[in-house]
Amino acid sequence: MKSLLVYLKDYKKESVLAPLFKMLEASFELLVPLVMAAVIDVGIAKRDQSYIIRMCLILIALGIIGLVCSITAQYFAAKAAAGFGTKLRHALFAHIQSFTFTEMDTIGTSTLITRMTSDINQVQSGVNLVLRLFLRSPFIVFGAMIMAFTVDAEAALVFVVAIPLLSVIVFGVMLITMPLYRKVQSYLDQVLLATRENLTGARVIRAFNKEDSERKRFEESNQLLTDAQKFVGRISGLMNPMTYIIVNGAIIVLIYVGALRVDAGILTQGQVVALVNYMSQILVELVKLANLIITVTKAFACGNRIESVMKVKPDLKSGELLWKDAFPEEKPQEHVPFIEFDHVSLTYSGAGGESLSDITFRAERGQTIGIIGGTGSGKSSLVNLIPRFYEATEGEIRINGENIRKYNVEDLRSHIGVVLQKAVLFKGTIAQNLRWGKEDASDADLERALEISQAKEFVASKVGGTDFMIEQSGRNLSGGQKQRLTIARALVRRPEILILDDSASALDFATDAALRGAIRKMEERPTVFIVSQRAASILYADQIIVLDDGRVAGIGSHRDLLAGCPEYQEIYYSQFPEEAAANE
Repeated sequence: MKSLLVYLKDYKKESVLAPLFKMLEASFELLVPLVMAAVIDVGIAKRDQSYIIRMCLILIALGIIGLVCSITAQYFAAKAAAGFGTKLRHALFAHIQSFTFTEMDTIGTSTLITRMTSDINQVQSGVNLVLRLFLRSPFIVFGAMIMAFTVDAEAALVFVVAIPLLSVIVFGVMLITMPLYRKVQSYLDQVLLATRENLTGARVIRAFNKEDSERKRFEESNQLLTDAQKFVGRISGLMNPMTYIIVNGAIIVLIYVGALRVDAGILTQGQVVALVNYMSQILVELVKLANLIITVTKAFACGNRIESVMKVKPDLKSGELLWKDAFPEEKPQEHVPFIEFDHVSLTYSGAGGESLSDITFRAERGQTIGIIGGTGSGKSSLVNLIPRFYEATEGEIRINGENIRKYNVEDLRSHIGVVLQKAVLFKGTIAQNLRWGKEDASDADLERALEISQAKEFVASKVGGTDFMIEQSGRNLSGGQKQRLTIARALVRRPEILILDDSASALDFATDAALRGAIRKMEERPTVFIVSQRAASILYADQIIVLDDGRVAGIGSHRDLLAGCPEYQEIYYSQFPEEAAANE
């Protein structure tokens, strides 16, 4: 939690002024019992109405000044807490953005969402309350005790006994509840996970009639959260009654001792009332402190969870080499493959074995590389290594002879167009989605990308054309339309490497063929990697890589593989009759 306080450094002034104004308010509040004692002992005892009026005006003035101080303190505390929460949220989001797919898979999306939202809100509330009450409440408690000693030292000994007892209760409850609140937040993660899966997979759940079982699973996770919250709530709930018992017991003793000393002529009635008021102030402040500690305990638990994510160091280390330096126009390198995999292996974090083993191949500039294989053979894993979504655990990947790890990651990815298996679009217009590929793309660039991706016709039929509003996740588009727009988004940046990861699965064969033909005619002639389950999609690739259980089963042209690669033959003949193959 301590490391997160760095995000308060721009709010030092607010962080100092908020508690100062609160303590100033508390100082005026501590004067009130003395004024009341004077009203009783002088004004009421002597029936001096003018004195009573003057003292009442002083009380009103103290109240107004206290209110102004309180509002000012609240303003500074809210400004500091909101700014802290904003900076922390931005920092956490930026840190998560630096994660590779490995860290995202390991930590989990649901818990990251909880920490980005619920946990940061809890920490922000904790900072707000700490700035307002953390110094004020102890100041009132100990200030009231000191003021009580100025009234009567012997009667004030009741405060000396009561305050340590109250401190033991308050801090004891805090120590017990802090780990329990951490557990509550972990149960909240589980509820969020179940909710997220049910919302994103609603159609699958209904298709398989799993509503009842999913409802039961959600209720179980929700019940765990409820039980944990009730348990920690019961422990936290002990704080108020126990503090009330001690404080009220102290008030009884105080009244008894005060009565004896008034009877003995040592104290006045007004002084006894002042002592009781000071004890009541302590009660009110300890109730506030108890609630503060509950909130701070939650904030600490949430802060530690955020800190644990911030401490995760991404495996990805960006290099310094820029694309333009690796490809100097005045000195083109001869006989150096554009992209080269040299005995590359990949093992996912926590996996029992390798997902890719000893992958070696070369791709020249402008070539089309087809990647095919059975389900789970490692096709997507292979292409995800090129933009460094995952890091190779063994071997080297080189672009123009330079290890891919030497390249600046952002600069490298700006020259790669990636179309992933799942078509993901964001809420906004078609133009806004396409400009994810290139922010300053012109309308002509968008039209060209739509034309190559075979999306121009259906976009033109939409109301507003490229200004047509896409709903969240593109739910107002068909699967094929979404895939063509994601391809267009990648083409807008005119990439030098284009990765199509099974991105035409929802397209009919004619549209798929037209798409591949249009990509081949692009003037930039990018190096294209086509991952597909369809043999027809890669028939005319310059190289076809056949993967089987993470290993290369064959590399070559369609004819070569059809003649000598059993794995490729099996895939091809499962999709085309042998008679058609014989006529090729």
